[in-house]
Amino acid sequence: MLFAYDTEPSLRAAVALVNSAVEPDTLTDIAALDAWYEEQGFSGRRDRDERELAALRALRPVLRELLTAERDDAAELVNALLADAQALPQLRRHDGLDWHIHAVPTDAPLERRVAVEVAMAMIDLIRADELSRLAVCADERCDGLVLDLSRNRSRRYCSTACANRNAVAAYRARGRRSA
Repeated sequence: MLFAYDTEPSLRAAVALVNSAVEPDTLTDIAALDAWYEEQGFSGRRDRDERELAALRALRPVLRELLTAERDDAAELVNALLADAQALPQLRRHDGLDWHIHAVPTDAPLERRVAVEVAMAMIDLIRADELSRLAVCADERCDGLVLDLSRNRSRRYCSTACANRNAVAAYRARGRRSA
């Protein structure tokens, strides 16, 4: 494992949230928010209303900026997110999970908890100088983000669809060249 076990899920959740804005937008209603929340394994307060949905949708460009920033800029953005949320890191144990860091109460609004969890995860990447683990999809037609946690740093595409589309295009191009 490259990072603490609570770092990777936070980064995966951030990438999934940011990529939900890539056309077609997949975070358009409460049901989609419910699905994202469950898939990402969040716990704590849920308002399940339009305000919460709008707040998470508004968080996507902020997280995209953070996840694509250079190291020094990312550090400044992390500090700003933590200060805005009045984060106070503490060790917690819950739901069968061993000690891990929470920096805002579980009854804080979801968008605040997401922002702080991502900021805390980014601290690990910044300190380890591992921001290269985050990139924009190699598919020229896609703006999705890629979280590469592979040992050999070989992940280039945000999804299987983008990888397949590029593999088929490369196969067809090789076929045209040999013909």
